[in-house]
Amino acid sequence: MTKLKNIPSWDLSDFYSSITDKKIASDLKKSEQDSKKFAKEFHGKVSKLSAPQLLAAIKQYEKIAENIGKISSYSYLVYASDLSNQKNISFHQNTSETLSKIETDLVFFTLELNEIDEKKINILLKNHALKKYQPFIRDTRAFRKYQLSHQLEKLSLEKNITGRAAFIRLFDETVNNLKFSYREKTLSSQQIFDLMSNDDEKVRKDAAKAIGKTFEENSKLFAFITNILAKDKAVDDEWRGFETPISARNLSNFIEDETVEVLIKKVRQNYAATSHRYYKIKAKILGIKTMNYWDRNAPLSKKENKITSWNDAKNLVLEAYEEFSPLMKKIGKEFFDKNWIDAKASAGKDSGAFSHPCVPSVHPYILMNYQGKTRDIMTLAHELGHGVHQYLARDCGYLMSGTPLTLAETASVFGEQLTFQKILQKEKDPQKKKFIIASKVEDMINTVVRQIAFLQFEKKVHDARKNGEIPLEKICEFWMEIQKESLGSAFKFNEEYRFFWCYIPHFIHSPFYVYAYAFGDCLVNSLYGVYKSGKVKNFEEKYLAMLASGGLKHHKEMLEPFGISINSAEFWQSGLDVIIDYIDQLERL
Repeated sequence: MTKLKNIPSWDLSDFYSSITDKKIASDLKKSEQDSKKFAKEFHGKVSKLSAPQLLAAIKQYEKIAENIGKISSYSYLVYASDLSNQKNISFHQNTSETLSKIETDLVFFTLELNEIDEKKINILLKNHALKKYQPFIRDTRAFRKYQLSHQLEKLSLEKNITGRAAFIRLFDETVNNLKFSYREKTLSSQQIFDLMSNDDEKVRKDAAKAIGKTFEENSKLFAFITNILAKDKAVDDEWRGFETPISARNLSNFIEDETVEVLIKKVRQNYAATSHRYYKIKAKILGIKTMNYWDRNAPLSKKENKITSWNDAKNLVLEAYEEFSPLMKKIGKEFFDKNWIDAKASAGKDSGAFSHPCVPSVHPYILMNYQGKTRDIMTLAHELGHGVHQYLARDCGYLMSGTPLTLAETASVFGEQLTFQKILQKEKDPQKKKFIIASKVEDMINTVVRQIAFLQFEKKVHDARKNGEIPLEKICEFWMEIQKESLGSAFKFNEEYRFFWCYIPHFIHSPFYVYAYAFGDCLVNSLYGVYKSGKVKNFEEKYLAMLASGGLKHHKEMLEPFGISINSAEFWQSGLDVIIDYIDQLERL
């Protein structure tokens, strides 16, 4: 494998100098003191506050919450950079436990805010200064119906450390410390999964068999974690009164259950026209009748698997961003210039990719594992899209800078689309163009079809868990049913593929998160179509304003300037039609 040079590691000194920095202890102490003082001043009194008093209370709450968020963000970033380092693990766990205890003093505030009746809230919000925090009040009160008593909410928060959070930690450390025996070598998860897109079919097969063997050896533990967390969610949902397992996620995304169901239904109806059709074309290109599951990510040509240097990848993404908006490039460049990106693949490091928003007083940080493939360039474009979005939204303040997952994924997928178009624009060879389009189709299938298939798998697991613990074999059956339905007859699934559900972190970290990717992709297809049509004046300015608005607006208001509404089946079909059109282009080429 070509050795890549100049891959950056992040510089976290904008938080603290190291995990032994004495400022961490002093910040923890200050957060504890401020939280207790806040509780003493406002506990039991929130419903009686005047508008100016409530404004002062929210400002105090935001400041304390941001200080807690700063310490928490640093702790997590250190932990994610090396999940095999015992000092990092202990630091993260101890910090999490301390912060959880501090946060229990703050639980009362949002609960009491929700106890204020609607009439009084509307009167209070007539105060001009308090209106700034109307989105925070609106979103907090959306959970009114589902909140528990003060004591139960405190207990839930404190028990989380030894409950749900403990099992998430067990999953993360297990996955990231797995070792795979491949051809008399021992490889990490990053190394073995990289081989799944090798141009040599025998390499892919041996890698797949090694992955399957290791997953099977650990499958009982993963089934146990899956069962525990599904039950934990069911208990929480029942106490809070959520109707279905997905309802809590939809509420946090501020999207109606019905809208999400329309998205799911339309994607499933288009399996045959998208993934089934594409993979039959891919099999023909590869010269085989039926593909094995390890051929799903096979490159269509040896040229497709060329290694791109980090510097070239950086310049390509920034050039694509600049063509759309010089401001996007300027912000994106800061991530590179100031070492806000950790891209080196290394043992123990989180095997995934993310952009952590951190807190407005610092800035976002990106983690990924760059190995020079085209998909790594697209991952960089994706995470930088998140990063630019998070950076722009900082001015909304800690309480209102966060965006629902659905709209957060829109920013990242838009960054991918810009980069893809730049790659396509640079390529003049029709044959190479075919492979670029095919690669984009695969990305879109992974983003839309595969994520909705993941969602269907989650639904089966959470529904089955209501009837008792799910046997390992049953979980594997669910996985195989869903994979066959979504990928189609072009594939042959070997026995060990039954265990490939084991490593997917979204099932564990954020149940039902995955539809946000499909949502974002279909929405970006529509947004990009509007952009290229020229029908919306000052599109770039309006798009950046949408990102900068953070969590101030919900989807209807946010998308209004672009003439887009997500509530119809036709909207989702138009997004899927873009994928179908790319497949049509492939057939013509």
